[in-house]
Amino acid sequence: MADNKDFNRRGRMIALVIAGTGLFWIAATIIGQMLELSQRLRAFMDLAAGAGFIWAIWMIYGLWRDRREHED
Repeated sequence: MADNKDFNRRGRMIALVIAGTGLFWIAATIIGQMLELSQRLRAFMDLAAGAGFIWAIWMIYGLWRDRREHED
């Protein structure tokens, strides 16, 4: 049962990473437009958000792999 709690905790963490990255991306887009930031800085913020989503996908893959290993 402890393994199931660990999987649930990791799943919640992944959900928070995805939600946080999405909120960051929305806020960065709005702030960039309001402050008329350069396209270079806006692109950097887009890349940072993309990196956050890729990291979340990597975490999902690790969770999926660990669940498959611990199936009983």
